[in-house]
Amino acid sequence: MYAEERQRAILKQARQNGRVDVASLATTFEITSETVRRDLTALERGGMVRRVHGGAIPVERLGFEPGLAARDAVMTGEKERIAAAALEQVPDEGAILLDAGTTVGRLASILPADRELTVVTHSLPNAFVLVNRPNITLMLVGGRLRGRTLAAVDGWALNALKDTFVDVAFIATSGLSLERGLTTPDTAEAMVKRAAICSARRTVLLADHTKIGNDHFARFGDLGDVDTLITDTGVDPQVADEIARTGIKVIAV
Repeated sequence: MYAEERQRAILKQARQNGRVDVASLATTFEITSETVRRDLTALERGGMVRRVHGGAIPVERLGFEPGLAARDAVMTGEKERIAAAALEQVPDEGAILLDAGTTVGRLASILPADRELTVVTHSLPNAFVLVNRPNITLMLVGGRLRGRTLAAVDGWALNALKDTFVDVAFIATSGLSLERGLTTPDTAEAMVKRAAICSARRTVLLADHTKIGNDHFARFGDLGDVDTLITDTGVDPQVADEIARTGIKVIAV
């Protein structure tokens, strides 16, 4: 088993059980304690777990929201494939909304220059990527800027989105589950995400497989609000089938 595969398995176990300990992981994977500690350190640097004495706890259990740089550094290959697949959902012309999030940010970076698009976003990184694209009319939603995500939130953002209508909204999520729907750690972000979904004719959710099965503090939508989910091939096939049975088109790339 490669280190990345083992680290994914460790993370999955941590999320299922609430924590993992070094001794048990060493026995399970038949590796040394030093190797386990290196794996946990790698996961912590990626913003996925927090090291504690003798093991680690998934950040969701700590109420901790990883920063933008930490989230952007993990699952990079999966995010790039998801963004490439999402490009097929972008209309040739019209208006789209790009949510804040590192996977959606990758979609922003590959939007084709030959399409006449109006792009609405409350994400400062997305705005910086798109500001000099000649065929894109960029509509930046204002509001209080959250330092952790560089996304505009609160009343100003909500008022702008209330009077906005787009063809497709590309939405990010911190968690997705059959029981709780779409969730994120911050209530202010949740309100803006909900308004973004309401502003769109169609909603395309971009979420790598590590988001699926996780629940966070604030719910911003139900699975019924999503038309298409684009994820990666790491998703459990049975879970993907269960999601698809709710009426969502599931694309795993």
